[in-house]
This record gives sequence, structure tokens and C-alpha cells, in this order.
Amino acid sequence: MREGFQKFLLAVVSAAVLAGGAIQAQVPARANQPLSARNANYTIQVRLDAKKKLLTGTEVLEWRNRTAQPARELWFHLYWNAWRNNQSTWIREVGLRPGRFRSNIREGDWSYSNVKSVRVLPFGPFPETDLTAAMRFASPDDGNPGDRTVLVVPLLQRWVLPGETIRVEIEFEAKIPRTFARTGFRGDYFFLAQWFPKLGVFEPGGVWNNHQFHASTEFFSDYGVYDVSMTVPSGWVVGATGQEIGKTDNGDGTATHQYRQADVHDFAWTTSPDFLEETRLFNQPGLKPVMMRFLYQPEHAGQVDRHFKATETALKYYGAWYGEYPYDQITFIDPAWGSGSGGMEYPTFFTCGTRILNPFGGGRPEGVTVHEAGHQFWYGIVGNNEFEYAWIDEGLNTFSTSRAMSVEFGDTAYVRRFFRGFWPVMAPGITRSRMVASGLDRYRSAARRDIEATPSFLYHPRTSSSITYSKTALWLLTLENILGWDTLRQGMSAFFQRWKFRHPKPGDFFAAISQAAGQNLDSFFNQVFYQPAVFDFAVESVSSRPVRAEGLTYQNGQMVYSPGETGDDEESADTLYETRVVIRRMQDGILPVEVLFRFEDGEEVRDTWDAQALWKEYQFVKLSKLAFAAVDPEHKIALDVNYTNNSRRLVPQANFPATKWASKWMIWLQDYLQTLAFLF
Repeated sequence: MREGFQKFLLAVVSAAVLAGGAIQAQVPARANQPLSARNANYTIQVRLDAKKKLLTGTEVLEWRNRTAQPARELWFHLYWNAWRNNQSTWIREVGLRPGRFRSNIREGDWSYSNVKSVRVLPFGPFPETDLTAAMRFASPDDGNPGDRTVLVVPLLQRWVLPGETIRVEIEFEAKIPRTFARTGFRGDYFFLAQWFPKLGVFEPGGVWNNHQFHASTEFFSDYGVYDVSMTVPSGWVVGATGQEIGKTDNGDGTATHQYRQADVHDFAWTTSPDFLEETRLFNQPGLKPVMMRFLYQPEHAGQVDRHFKATETALKYYGAWYGEYPYDQITFIDPAWGSGSGGMEYPTFFTCGTRILNPFGGGRPEGVTVHEAGHQFWYGIVGNNEFEYAWIDEGLNTFSTSRAMSVEFGDTAYVRRFFRGFWPVMAPGITRSRMVASGLDRYRSAARRDIEATPSFLYHPRTSSSITYSKTALWLLTLENILGWDTLRQGMSAFFQRWKFRHPKPGDFFAAISQAAGQNLDSFFNQVFYQPAVFDFAVESVSSRPVRAEGLTYQNGQMVYSPGETGDDEESADTLYETRVVIRRMQDGILPVEVLFRFEDGEEVRDTWDAQALWKEYQFVKLSKLAFAAVDPEHKIALDVNYTNNSRRLVPQANFPATKWASKWMIWLQDYLQTLAFLF
């Protein structure tokens, strides 16, 4: 009875919306406790023509000016115009990535986003006004006249004054691309993201933050309530941001699915006749219960449990570490093979990515699923500006993903694929450390190619991910190793709680970590963020020699000459050895670093070097020779670009590594050949 009443209430509210009711009244009763400012709200009706690959729709935007300056224009993103032709900024930038740009684009692959009309609806002090003729395109970042991803709509009769709310109706049409940037179609599979005209962010100072679509960046928008009705072929399964609150069979071979979600800053959806569906409840003590919905391809039915486990891992650990997931549901998608839409995040909704053959322990699909589910926290809840500070979500999330994966699943084994990537072969004895999982190899090649403080959309396309993802994850891991996980977690949690449903800047994160650490960490952040400092510490030389005087010494009351060490001298138990070790800072990155000296009798000596100078020599006189010396022996400085020079033995063991790895590989190869013999 209660469920029936709720459905009736939702139907009444929907009717009120269609009659012109305020968008704030569109959400269910429990959602009327705003988590965000809800100043950019959308009601959208859209129809998919699956044969023509076309979307036609109407959206009503309700926007409130939260700044102290009037808004004279409205600036919109038209992301799909990035693939209108090869003159767009996005296409030009992708061309800088060797091997990444498709040279075989066919006529039907291109797309567009066309705004047919814009008019102000009569609402409050605003009279009805047709703004269509005044629209224009802008290229605020590079002045490219061929780029049409930013639409400017001047407000002709009345500006939006501080605190005022305007309602605008937009009629649009969008040609769906064969997948670019993880949105588009593959056969009867459609994944639709950044598909509607979306308002930019009007920032204090009276300026629209509304960048062009760049190849190296993602998105930025304000929070609000989304009420979206999608008309698709009857029988097709729909997944989307939010919850389905209604479904109507139109009697013409189509059905309309209505979804709604409050306190989000974007809306994406998918539809296909091939999806299978399963739902489960995430119910972790101390955290909010969440209904999990998984839409998957039939050939991946054997991996359903693994996808749910990975999603639960993100909800559990991120929730415990930073703050709980606040929504009632989360939907995740197993994209169609070859669709190019895997591994992407949207509010309450994300895509995974797997293959038919994916051995457990190799990191997939668990890794990509944890990562994209984790973006619900770093991107979804903390709404940073991905155009300018993409590291706040991608870097923090890469770090959090590697930590959650390590805690829940342990080390990830090395997997090599053969026969064009179809047949996986896993080597359990070869595992990845968290440094490798965080992207140390990618970072090495790009360590000096960009300064992280550079706005993300200005990064070189070849190195943007290496800086945004890998470098950030590595300096966070370095902080964890130096400060301790409890301290770093407290700082990240404080940052999360202060800035959820808001738009933080880099200094807000740095302040939260410094406060948790109880010390000023500006020197660290200046090097890793504001400068292209590179860290590399090395043991340059080691020696241990018997102490024998050479030169003039007193013997039996007389000054005599001693020749010092000779080949005939024999060492004894009371022989003293002078040990000399030189450690060096090979690059400009400066951090206090631990140094370890281990002697043959088992004694260890540790010291901390401030690394202010380029090198330092250590000297010891002991009854034992040095066995080896190591700088940063626990690998706390994850940013160190070369660990091979961090230690040095007095007596080299050149054959030891080769023997060790050869033995492991031979055991693995023997097991593999025996398995093949059994199968064939």
C-alpha cells in the first residue's frame, strides 16, 4: 500500500512539473533535504532514433545565480561538436598523440550537437524571450574559429541578478558518433554521455568557467536535480544516473523511461536490447545501504560476482576512509565489446571493462571497477574542476584505488595476453607493488614534461595522464609512507567532508593535509605541484678496508715510517675496517631521506639525511666490513624515478638476480607446458 502511494505521489509531482512547477519540487520527499546548492537543474525529454543514430530533445534549465555579480549571458557546453569535423580543438589535440587517433573515420562516424532554439520562459521577473537569433560560438581557450563546443547565449531583455533564478527552454538535436571519448554507439549498444547542452559554472567575479572540449580533460558543472525521460525502442534495457521512477509503453514500438536524481552535476545513460540485469544490496555496518544494479553482456555472466565484489570494495573502503556514499543506488555497466566506452565515471553511474577470459588475480575487471566506482567520491561527491584541476579526482582516486585493491585483493599478478589480446597467461610469482600500480613507469617518462600546477587542459596530450594520475598517486603514496596512513587519511577525509558537493581548489587540499599532519608541508607541495622537481637518491660508492697506518708513526718511542697495507698482511678478528659510503642526490627534488648501513656481523646503522647538499660521505671504523648500504631502504619516496641505484653491496652479486628470476620463470614455464599437454 505504501509503495502504491509513493508511485501515486511521484505521478502527481511529475504532472506538476510538466505544468510548470519549480524543479526543486520534482524530487521525492526524502530528497528535499538538499546536499548541494542545487542551482543548476534540468528537466529533459529525449528520443533515441536507433536507426538514424540521432537524439532529439527538449530541456528546461532552471539556474540560480549564486554570485554577487549579474550574469549577462549563459554559456553552454556542446561537447559532441568536438567530433563535427577535423577543425575542432579536440581533434587537433588528439592528433598530437601518436597512434591514438583513428585514421579510418567513416562518413557516418562524425557527430554534432545542434541547438535549434533557446527561449527564456516566463518565470519570476523574467518575461518570455526568444534568444535563438542572438546565439554565437566562442573559443575562449585558443581562439580556434573551427571549434563549436562552447555556445554563448546573450540575455537580451534582462540579466540574471545575484540570487535570481531563470528558466530557459532549449530544443536540440544531436547526431550520435561511433564512439569517440567513450560515448557513442556500437551496433545496438548506445552509451550516451555529455549528450545535452550543459551550462558552465558562473564563478565569483562574474566570469563563466566554460572551457572548450579538450582531448586531455573532462568536465565541470554545478550540482542540481536531474529529471530525464528517455524514449527508446520497446524492450530495450535502460541504465542511467539516478533511479527509474516511471516507465510508459507508448504503443508505437517505443517506451519512455523516466529517471531522477538530486544533488548531482551530470547525467549519462545507456540502452541496449542485449543487457542482462542483476541487483544486490550493499549493506556494510556503519555505512548507508546502497542498491547496486549491474547491466552486463551475456558472455560475461561468469564474472557478475567479481563486478559486485569490486563495487562493494570501493563503497566499503572509500566510505570508511573518507565519508559514506550518500545516494540510494549505484548502477554499473559492462560495455559491449569494442564499444570504446569502458572505464568512465558519471554520477551514480559508471562503466567497467572486461573480457571473456580474465583470470582472477590479474587485476581486471576488479581494478577498473574499483577505480570507476571510486570516482563517485573523487569527482561525483567532491566536484572539482576537471578542466583545470583534474588531479584532484584522477590522482586522488588512482591512489585510493591502488590502496583499496591492495587491502582487499592483495598483490596483482602479471598477465600477458597473446593472439591479439585474446588468450591471457598469468604469472602468479610476478606481482605489482603499489608503486607500480600507481603508475611509476608512466611517470618516469613524463617527470619534467609538465608542471602539475598547469591547468589540466593545457597539458601536453602525451603526458597529461602521467602527471594527473600517476604523479599525484605517487606523491600521495610518498606522504602516506612519511606521515603514516592514519594522518594522511584524516587529512583526505577532512578535505572530503569540507568540500563535498562543492568545488575545491588545490590549496584547499594542501591545507587539509598540512592541518592533519600538524606541520607546514608547503616545501613538499611546492616541489611536487608547483615545480617539476624530480627525486632520485643513489648510493654512489662503498668501500671497507682494513685500518693500517701509512706514513710516520710512533713505535717504541721512535718516529718510524709505516708502509701501510701490503699484500702479505693477514686480517684477524681484531682488525679494524674503515668504511666509507657516498650517497648522492641525483636530481633537484629535496626530501629528508633515510640511509641504512648493514655490516657483515649483522649490525645496522641508520641515519636521516636532509639532502640539502648534492652528496654526503659517511665514515665508520668498525670490527666488521660493510655488507651493503641503501638510501630510502623502505622505498618511502615513491616518487624516486630510479630505484636501481638506491643500494649497493660491497661485494656485487651479479648472478643472484638472474638465477632467482630464471628459476621462477622455469617453474612457471614447466607448469604451463604441463597444463597445455593436459588440454591438448
